[in-house]
Amino acid sequence: MVCWMALLTGPPVIVLAQELDPRAYSPSPVGTMFVVVSDSQSSGSAVFDADSPFSDVHANFSLASLGAGRVFGLAGRQSSLALALPYAWGDVSGNVGGTQRSVSRSGLADARLRFSMLLLGGPALAPAVFASREQRTILGVSLTVAAPDGQYDSSKLINIGSNRWAFKPEIGLSRPTGRWQWDLYEGVWFFEENDNFYGGHRRAQDPILTTQAHLSYTLRPRLWVATDVTYYTGGGVTVDGARASGSQRNVRVGVTASMPLAQRQSLKLSYSNGAVTRVGGNFRSISAAWQYAWID
Repeated sequence: MVCWMALLTGPPVIVLAQELDPRAYSPSPVGTMFVVVSDSQSSGSAVFDADSPFSDVHANFSLASLGAGRVFGLAGRQSSLALALPYAWGDVSGNVGGTQRSVSRSGLADARLRFSMLLLGGPALAPAVFASREQRTILGVSLTVAAPDGQYDSSKLINIGSNRWAFKPEIGLSRPTGRWQWDLYEGVWFFEENDNFYGGHRRAQDPILTTQAHLSYTLRPRLWVATDVTYYTGGGVTVDGARASGSQRNVRVGVTASMPLAQRQSLKLSYSNGAVTRVGGNFRSISAAWQYAWID
C-alpha cells in the first residue's frame, strides 16, 4: 500500500520534470507585457519498480492554463515575472495487486510563478534601442515556484494539487548563430514534504535534476521550429521515512514550432514523447499556446 500511495500523484506533479521550453531566455524590450492561454493533452502509461504490485497503469489528462507576465529592468539587466494558473482534468486506471481500479479528477492545479534575469548578453533595453541590438550569447537564471493551492483532499489517494511547495532554480545558456540558436538549461526541482498525505502519512520526495537542450531555426522573424530533449533524474519517494520508490532516470524528445498570427499575436505548437522511461510517467503530449504581447 505504501508504494501505491507514493507513486500515484496528480498529473501536474508528473509534468514538472518533463517540460520542454525552447527559447525560454530570449531577449525582449523592457515594458513588454504578455498574456498566454495554453492547453495540453497527454496520455500514456506509468512505469514502476520491478517489485511493484502495479501493472497496466494508464492515464489521460488535460491541462489548461491562463498566464500573464511583464518584462522589466532590474540592476540594468532584462528581467521578467510571469504567473500561470492551471486547471487539470483526467483519469487514471490500472491493476493493483490483481484488482482493476480507475479514478477521475478535475480541478484547479498548483499555480506557478517564474522570475528570470539575463546576467550576460541581455541588458535592459527600451524598444527603440532593442530593435537595433546585435545577437549575443545569453546567460540567464530563473526561479520557478509551484504553490500548494491546487485542489487537494487528504482522504483521496490521487489529487490534482500536491499540497506542498516546490522550487526550481535554473541556469540557461542561449547562443544564436545566424538563423540557428541552441539552448541548454540546467535546473533542480526541490520539494517540501506533504505532511497530510493520504491516510495521515508524511510523503517526501528527493530533488529532481533536469537538463534541457534545444536546437532551433528561424525561418523568418517570429517564425521558428525547434527540436527538444530533456533528461531528468532523481525524485525518489519516501512515506513516513520508508523508501517507497526509486529514482527516475528518464528522457523525453519533442518538436516545437512558433508562428505569428498577427502583429501582437503568436501561436506555439509542441509535441513530445518519452524516449527512455525507468520510473515515472511515459506520456505522449501535444500542446498549443496562444500569446498576445504588447509594449506598455
